[in-house]
Amino acid sequence: MARLHQVLLALVFLTRLPVGRFLPPRILPLADAAWAFPLAGLIVGALAALPMWLAGPGLLPAALSITLLVWLTGALHEDALADFADAGGGRDRADRLRIMRDSTIGSYGTMALVCTTLLRILSLAVLSPGALVAAVAAARLVPVVLMRALPPARQDGLGQAAGRPSRGAVAGAAIIAALAMATLVAPAPALAAAAAACAAGALVARRAVGLLGGQTGDVLGAASLLAETAALAALALLT
Repeated sequence: MARLHQVLLALVFLTRLPVGRFLPPRILPLADAAWAFPLAGLIVGALAALPMWLAGPGLLPAALSITLLVWLTGALHEDALADFADAGGGRDRADRLRIMRDSTIGSYGTMALVCTTLLRILSLAVLSPGALVAAVAAARLVPVVLMRALPPARQDGLGQAAGRPSRGAVAGAAIIAALAMATLVAPAPALAAAAAACAAGALVARRAVGLLGGQTGDVLGAASLLAETAALAALALLT
């Protein structure tokens, strides 16, 4: 039952699926549920891929799938990416953290969203639905690794409250992500997509440490979206 609750918590945190009612009344540590992040990605990716399952490949089904993915996740990762991108214009660490809590969006954030949305749609237009499911699942491993590897940049906020996943949780998430890629994508493209997602996560981590001194919820969300975009682009290039 504990594992099931952790899966539900991952879905509540990463999506807008109405499953919170099935959680127990006590507070569950998010770090303990981190292993299930890629599993939540599998579920939401499969739902988002419905237009592609039904209509086949093409620009319109790809755009519909990305739109559905954004709706299913409540634009959580898009909002995070915009905040993280805008933080690059801050004068110092304190100013960057302030910018990331500002509800307005600047030019950096706008262009980051435009570019990632275009890349995902254009990549998906030449890919199968399974590629979307695999990329969404694999990308959810990246925030788990960053939660483990980087210290929180704030004394409050999601990055601090989420906690630090155990090595076992990271390993479990990695196994699920690897199985998703290996099952849904051919071996060579799967390796390229995994490498691209890892590279995107590493770049976000380096940028976060340089700008903020650690991770925040926005850093985790931005890393997930950029890893997903990188994986889809790599898959499309090898198609």
